[in-house]
Amino acid sequence: MSGRARAAAALRLWLTLSCLRTAAEAQLSGVLDDCLCDIESIDSFNTYKVFPKIQKLLERDYFRYYKVNLMRPCPFWAEDGQCSIKDCHVEPCPESKVPMGIKAGSANKYSKAVNNTKEIEDCEQANKLGAINSTLSNQSKEAFIDWARYDDSQDHFCELDDERSPAAQYVDLLLNPERYTGYKGPSAWRVWNSIYEENCFKPRSVYRPLNPLAPSWEFFHCSTYFKLIYVIFFSGKDDGEAFYKWLEGLCLEKRVFYKLISGLHASINLHLSAKYLLEETWGKPTWGPNIKEFKRRFDSVETKGEGPRRLKNLYFLYLIELRALSKVAPYFERSIVDLYTGNVEEDAETKTLLLEIFQDTKSFPMHFDEKSMFAGNQKEAKSLKEELRLHFKNISRIMDCVGCDKCRLWGKLQTQGLGTALKILFSEKEIQNLPENSPSKGFQLTRQEIVALLNAFGRLSTSIIELQNFKILLKHNR
Repeated sequence: MSGRARAAAALRLWLTLSCLRTAAEAQLSGVLDDCLCDIESIDSFNTYKVFPKIQKLLERDYFRYYKVNLMRPCPFWAEDGQCSIKDCHVEPCPESKVPMGIKAGSANKYSKAVNNTKEIEDCEQANKLGAINSTLSNQSKEAFIDWARYDDSQDHFCELDDERSPAAQYVDLLLNPERYTGYKGPSAWRVWNSIYEENCFKPRSVYRPLNPLAPSWEFFHCSTYFKLIYVIFFSGKDDGEAFYKWLEGLCLEKRVFYKLISGLHASINLHLSAKYLLEETWGKPTWGPNIKEFKRRFDSVETKGEGPRRLKNLYFLYLIELRALSKVAPYFERSIVDLYTGNVEEDAETKTLLLEIFQDTKSFPMHFDEKSMFAGNQKEAKSLKEELRLHFKNISRIMDCVGCDKCRLWGKLQTQGLGTALKILFSEKEIQNLPENSPSKGFQLTRQEIVALLNAFGRLSTSIIELQNFKILLKHNR
């Protein structure tokens, strides 16, 4: 081949690759399905409005300490044993480091009016004696009974940890960041496979894209006839066509459910790719973005077009949680809510910052319209809502099957955050009728739910920022 011919071939290859990249980028733009919002608007809003404030908020004491039980046994299968990789370890926070106001009111309380010193001492003494700490202080016993009854009601989308359990511990989320731990293989795959195969309303005859259990051409080497049968019934080798035909045929509510789970999965994978262990020298680890890992999980070519779909679902999940924050704002705007830690000045600043974030969420012009869901026959809608609630609650229980403690911590927190968002979206009337200066019998959020809600949204906000960073890195690597 002459030099001119080689140059021409190289040019054609370059143009082909450029077109592939352009096509891949084009797949992650424009209007999202099942809503009227475009990706570019979300990118801009998140970068300039949300991300700086949400990161600042999550550094506050009220939101950095999360009480969680990482010792709950897996309710569905015999566990493979805890991960022995050192990066899987979660360092619990000593009780002495947790602000006194948080310890005194870990379950439901956020108001400084009910956290005086005498009651803190009483609560600590009660804990030593193994008694149940109601944490309601000056509020009436009747109010506590109402709250407890509501916590056990059918409106919860998650299985909440019992914060009074001896196995429940405070974790400083800033000291235990979500990142790549090395946890993978059959144990990790089993968790996600159980979530998708058993809880996303999918028949077993429909295979998820890139599912290693899906039939492949290797199974049909006997004759051309069987290959033809395979094409007819499975619409091509693992290209997802049959799966997405099935998904499009679902009702809106079940499509939304699948997209939320897929978006959560995509967000977690983005975090792991962005905070990857690049090297470790003399015991000092270096964490940073791993382009190869990102491409393996999301590149259009390497994932046969599935990666961009998953990233679109991340944006869809962001919209859902953004909508929930805008809807729950009246709950926190009441004077009774103080996000109490015991530090009066910081508590006031924390609430001011939180309300600023809520105002920003309200200003977003292209919210998802949750009223389009469960809009048909009232009886059928109620039944469908309950079906989705139970499926999501089941997913929250599967998080206790994660073998890596750090992955379990962040999996539980983000699942609970999404469950809290769903609880908010379907409690609009109760939120609108909240009393200004007293606890509501119709709608309550525990501190655990509040911390999970804002941290989960913070993770999504971070994912979108990390995605922008990967786009820049990929351009520089061309």
